[in-house]
Amino acid sequence: MKRQSITFTKPNDEWLKEMVANQEYSSKSELINDLIRQARKQQVQIDWINRKLEKAEKSGFTTMTKAEILKESKSRING
Repeated sequence: MKRQSITFTKPNDEWLKEMVANQEYSSKSELINDLIRQARKQQVQIDWINRKLEKAEKSGFTTMTKAEILKESKSRING
C-alpha cells in the first residue's frame, strides 16, 4: 500500500483517536480506508440514482394520477 501523510483538524483527529481507543478500528489508517470505501460505495449509489433521474426527466411528463402510476407500477412488478 502507498503511504501518505495527511493533516487533520483537531476535532477530526480526536474522533479518529477515540474510534481506535474504543477498539472500533485497530488504527487510524484502517478507519480512513473504511471511510473511503463507504464514500466510494455511496458514490456508486448516487451515480445510479442520477442516471435514473436523468432517464426519467428525458422521458417526459405524464398525465397519470398518483393512483394510476402506483397501479401500473404494481402490475409491472407482479407481472
